[in-house]
Parts: sequence; structure tokens; C-alpha cells
Amino acid sequence: METGANKMNKFIIARPGYPYLLGCGLVTVITYMMFPPASPFFLLLTLFMGYFFRNPRRIPPPGERLVLSPADGRVMKVDQVYEPYFIQGEALKVSIFLSLFNVHINRAPFGGIISYCHYIPGKYLAAFKEEAPVENERNLIGMETACGKMLLVQVAGLVARRIVCWVKPDENVGAGTRVGMIKFSSCTELYLPLGVDIKVKEGEKVRGGETVLGQF
Repeated sequence: METGANKMNKFIIARPGYPYLLGCGLVTVITYMMFPPASPFFLLLTLFMGYFFRNPRRIPPPGERLVLSPADGRVMKVDQVYEPYFIQGEALKVSIFLSLFNVHINRAPFGGIISYCHYIPGKYLAAFKEEAPVENERNLIGMETACGKMLLVQVAGLVARRIVCWVKPDENVGAGTRVGMIKFSSCTELYLPLGVDIKVKEGEKVRGGETVLGQF
């Protein structure tokens, strides 16, 4: 039986982007018929929607016990913190900022069982602000793995106003599996057990499902 996450593999453009594509495409056609000079703008907007909601295939690198990046973007911070929701203890946190031009699909960092999903409403501060992960709308996805508990947090941003989650508790996912997306610029946080050896540093660009963030 196909899971919600596996169904997303079929689409070149992520399914949540279809309404935006169709809407912009319709406006482009109407504008072309009624006021042609303005139609190139809406055509470019339609093309951008297709680009933004792209759903590329990613192949995890070879190796054992690798923790993969859950998102495309730039590493904002690597820190040791207390995680109160799922791990409920000290953890290593890797924060990744996604710009409008990054792929916004979120992926499982490691193989395991989804055991926790929790949505928290909140504000829409700019995703790069330090207080955004605490005050903004966010969705928590907890995983039980062979190396311990891991928590992926999808954080909405100033432009992003919709978090999409494709997995449910008790679902078994592999490393790199698509688990959701955040529409427009945002932030993704990953909380890991203290035993992991972090392989990235602040300011480094990463690719979801391919870049190795750490190794046990």
C-alpha cells in the first residue's frame, strides 16, 4: 500500500502547487485576450510557480548511518539545545533557511518510523529571524530510528503561510523520503541525538536528501 509520502514521488511539480499554476495560467490567458501588454508578467509568474513547486528526484549518497539534510537551503545555525516536545532532552539542532529560489520539499533525514506529528499555530515573522522558530507557525514531525529520536520542524516564514505534511504516525519512511513542504520562503530545523558527528557548518549550502549533515 502506498503511503502519503510515497505518492508524492510521482509528481514532477509538487501537487500543492497545482492551484497556483492553474490560477496564474488562467490569469495569463485572460490578460493576453484583454490587455496583451500585461500578459508577459503573468506568464513569468506562472513559470515561477512551476519552478518554485518543482519536485526533483534526489538520490541519497552511499554510506551507513548518514543523516541527510531535510531541506535545500543554507545552514543558519548549529547548536546544542534542549528540545521539549519530542526528544525531551538535550539535542543537536541544525537550522536551515530556505529562500524563494530553493526547492521547498522536506525530506526524512534518516530511515525510521514516524511516531509524532504536532501542528503549532503562530506568527509569520521572517524565517531568518532568531525568534521565528519559537513564535511562528510550525509543524513537528518526530521519528524513532535505530540511532535514537529525531525531530524535523517545518517553520513558516514571512511569505510562507501554508505548511503541508504528507506523513502520519506509524508510517515507515526511508532516508530522503518526501515528508512535506512549506510554501514559499521558510525555515527547517532538525534535532538530532548528541552522539551524531555533525559534518556541516554555518553558512554552508545544503541539498535535501543528498547533503550529509552528520553521521553516527
